[in-house]
Amino acid sequence: MPNKHAEELRALTDQQVLEQIEQAHHDLFNLRFRMATRQQTNNQEIRKVRRRIARLHTIQTERSSGLHLQPA
Repeated sequence: MPNKHAEELRALTDQQVLEQIEQAHHDLFNLRFRMATRQQTNNQEIRKVRRRIARLHTIQTERSSGLHLQPA
């Protein structure tokens, strides 16, 4: 069963994927900073951002190696 989040990200252009990766890393830094200063209490947000970064890197790798799967 295809992942809804991954399908949405696959519809982005290469430049948009790079921008999304940068934004996600920025968000992760901010979340970690807020956790360290005890301003953030929801630990799940960090996990969500890390998974988003992993999805984006996977899509980037698929495209660079030519493994992009075409929808059936």
